[in-house]
Amino acid sequence: MKKILTVLISSLFILVLAACGTSGESSEGGDSSSEETKKVTVGASSTPHAEILEEAKPVLADKGVELDIQTYQDYILPNKDLEGGEIDANFFQHTPYLEDQKEEFGYEFVSLGKVHIEPMGVYSKNIESVEDIKEGTEVIMSRSVADHGRILSLFESKDLIELKEGVSKKNAKIEDIAKNPKNLQFSADVDAGLLPQNYEREEDSLVAINTNYAIEAGLNPKEDSLFMEGSESPYANLLVTTSDNKDNEALQKVLEVLQSEEIASFIEEKYNGAVVPVSE
Repeated sequence: MKKILTVLISSLFILVLAACGTSGESSEGGDSSSEETKKVTVGASSTPHAEILEEAKPVLADKGVELDIQTYQDYILPNKDLEGGEIDANFFQHTPYLEDQKEEFGYEFVSLGKVHIEPMGVYSKNIESVEDIKEGTEVIMSRSVADHGRILSLFESKDLIELKEGVSKKNAKIEDIAKNPKNLQFSADVDAGLLPQNYEREEDSLVAINTNYAIEAGLNPKEDSLFMEGSESPYANLLVTTSDNKDNEALQKVLEVLQSEEIASFIEEKYNGAVVPVSE
């Protein structure tokens, strides 16, 4: 009887130890799962935004963030898809455009931070200097109202027009032009992505082209534009998400990497002044 009792006690002791071992392994497993890679999907214009994100991708992987990049060729779908939950954030727009979109569609979006500036440039096939601009020259610009004040301010900086006194430069419209000594003809009915085609076709016109589309078309804004914004431009491109996702840890890491010295150096070297890094 004693022998049987001893065997039972020994067996019970082994089971307790095994249970303790299992508990310890579960605990370690729990720690491991808490450090699992987090996946985020960011929508971006193909150039330069998606290229910058591709450079950030391996850095983020080291920080436990798997970055999925969805590329867009227009300015409408990235916000629609963010609103619909198809992506977690987008990276393509500046503050005036974001504010216009929020007002028009009721989006509850927030900017997580600034990443870079794409200075707006004005191009022409046949006009080689500001002095060569003739009376009545057509100025072709995007139909995006958010860009109009930006473009008009650029023309005003070259003394080609003068805006009405008291008008907000950011919100200026064509009808806010007070003086137009060369009688420039401003046309604002082209999709932004088609502006390079207008540049190729309308050889005696001036075409204001967003830098991302200029680069895609093989233009170097610094070398090929007739004139362009300086690095002081307030139109910084933003990492944007929904208001209820603004504290997302993985997205905060995406912003941290995008604003890092490593990515800033990449931007400076790759785009040679056509894209300028900024940080907050």
